[in-house]
Amino acid sequence: MINIGIIRKYSGKAILVCLLLTQLSCSDFLEVESREQVSDATLWQTTGNADLFLNNVYSGIPGPFNTFDPGENFTDNAMNGVNGQTSRTLYANSVYTPSNAPSAWGRFTNIRACNLFIEKVTASQLPEPWKKVRLAEARFVRAYYYMLLWTNYGGVPIIDNVLNQNEQGDEIFRARNTAEETYQFIVSECAAIANDLPETVQAGRASKGAALTLQGFCELYQASPLYNPTNDKAKWLKAAQTSKKVIDQATYSLFPNYETMLLEANNNNNEIIFAKQYLGGTSLGGGREGLQGPWIVGGIQHAYGGVNPTQELVDEYAMANGLSISDPASGYDPQKPYTNREKRFYQSVIYDGASWLDKEMIMKQGVGSRNATDLSNTNEATNTGYYLKKGLDPKYAVNGDHRLSSANFVIFRYAEVLLNYAEAQNEATGPDASVYEAVNKVRARSELPALKTGLTQEQMRVAIYRERRVELAFEEKRWYDLMRLKLAEKNLNGTLHAMVIEQTSGKWNYKVVPAPDGSRTFFAEKNYVFPVPQSAIDRNSKLTQNPNY
Repeated sequence: MINIGIIRKYSGKAILVCLLLTQLSCSDFLEVESREQVSDATLWQTTGNADLFLNNVYSGIPGPFNTFDPGENFTDNAMNGVNGQTSRTLYANSVYTPSNAPSAWGRFTNIRACNLFIEKVTASQLPEPWKKVRLAEARFVRAYYYMLLWTNYGGVPIIDNVLNQNEQGDEIFRARNTAEETYQFIVSECAAIANDLPETVQAGRASKGAALTLQGFCELYQASPLYNPTNDKAKWLKAAQTSKKVIDQATYSLFPNYETMLLEANNNNNEIIFAKQYLGGTSLGGGREGLQGPWIVGGIQHAYGGVNPTQELVDEYAMANGLSISDPASGYDPQKPYTNREKRFYQSVIYDGASWLDKEMIMKQGVGSRNATDLSNTNEATNTGYYLKKGLDPKYAVNGDHRLSSANFVIFRYAEVLLNYAEAQNEATGPDASVYEAVNKVRARSELPALKTGLTQEQMRVAIYRERRVELAFEEKRWYDLMRLKLAEKNLNGTLHAMVIEQTSGKWNYKVVPAPDGSRTFFAEKNYVFPVPQSAIDRNSKLTQNPNY
């Protein structure tokens, strides 16, 4: 991963030529005097060619569908089923350093591409209506890349022009802006471009709703305890107001089927605000099913088992009556833990007795099942007693990184906006009617009863946190919530747990035990941001390291 994009010359001419080769015949190409003339004289003179460049800018948005160790494994929601993965070696014990931490610093390369597009299109003679929309899109994507940097590092250098070391020399070396300045840049960009973007959603492109959702998410992050230790209510209110704009826009609604919402057949449905597009059957397709899904099904390996939901997450799923399993009135029986649970549990997690590929999955000990909970780390069998189901399409359950699926990686969807609004409004004013309405809409889709009336602010806060964790599970959201709410020092310190099912006196006994390699360590004084890569500091002496790294 390139992590010094802000301080090295990068012309991009070779890439531009490669793009143009799809548009020009051999004779046309040979008639051009130089490669530089191809990029500048041709690329920015037609909307079609310029769109090729912008499409490439979009394609740099990271997604988790071709990785064996996605972000959820770095949280308390899941763990990798195989030893030696980054989530288990570096992150579990927080032993990452400026030299070995996986880096998001490479996003500066993507930001430079955004800046180049903005500069060239602004100076071009392309149609003004087209320019207005596409420039807003490029600024949105740039703001999104900055969000990734801000949530990883805090303050970073804000670069909004094209840097060239050959022309500018050492002037390209920039110091870090503060976390507050970085945040303000992101939200001001989103606010400035929102009305230049269409309200209607086009697959894979930014819309007004996407800009407002990104702004509202960053405002929620900024209002949370990590950046709001004095609990300034005005910050919460600002976040609530922005999310309310998305709700009032009335462009989005909840897709009726939570189980199939994220599958290829329902790409770009009415709930999706912004998503990274995949093109199945090519190098741009997704292979999530074969990397992260259940290991052995019907005696055949169908995946690597890269995501094992934890008992901690399973315990967050309510009963069908809407009560938490800790409520004495819920009817929860720890010896029948999978009976009468809420629908999202059955739609998200494969448990003992569940079906996958029309086969019963058995995690019990002593019956010869290759999927029995593996406490010895001997193979890819589940280490927790559970496998991932949510977002996996059975027809693509083909072992390995097959890249057959065209299912989108959903970055923002309407349910998250409702929960963002509910949380921010509850913190700003308490649990008013609008807070109940937003949360209950999400619950109603899964046939859960409405929250009981008369909750205190703290009780509503607990309800919203649980709803977020369950509703957004396995969508790469949990890490953000642990960081911004400063829950990591509690939830990522200790031990993750598994379910073991053993026969005792002729009866099956369900027992919660520590998961193998389930210990987690989080250093609150430093781990809420990552270290700036040492390689970047070595090249740019103006960069400072985050504290205690």
